[in-house]
Amino acid sequence: MPHDALPPDPFAGDPDDPARAILDADDEVDRPMAEDERAELVSDLADLAVYQALLEHRGVKGVVVDCGECEEPHYHDWALLRASLEQLLSDGRMRPHEPAFDPDPGSYVSWEYCRGFADGVTASESAR
Repeated sequence: MPHDALPPDPFAGDPDDPARAILDADDEVDRPMAEDERAELVSDLADLAVYQALLEHRGVKGVVVDCGECEEPHYHDWALLRASLEQLLSDGRMRPHEPAFDPDPGSYVSWEYCRGFADGVTASESAR
């Protein structure tokens, strides 16, 4: 359908356009990823592999993240978190995903816990 066949946009030129937040968010997502952001993601993926290797056999299923938007914890299995970070690295955005169904909060730990656990293992290994 040609653009001129559509009805006019009732908010065209309106600085209070309710869709502006969506359009501005799309502009932000489409910007190229900075090298320091890319390096941080690559580092996070490497850390994730270490955390999974150290914690999965201990019964930890993944990482819990407190969401600032909905103020609810989000539970990410190892594979889901890795896929999300890889998608962010390759596409510059994460695809929406279904939340974990009825997760056992005791089976998930924070990123900070993972880091502390890995640091503790590293310290005890170097003390030997």
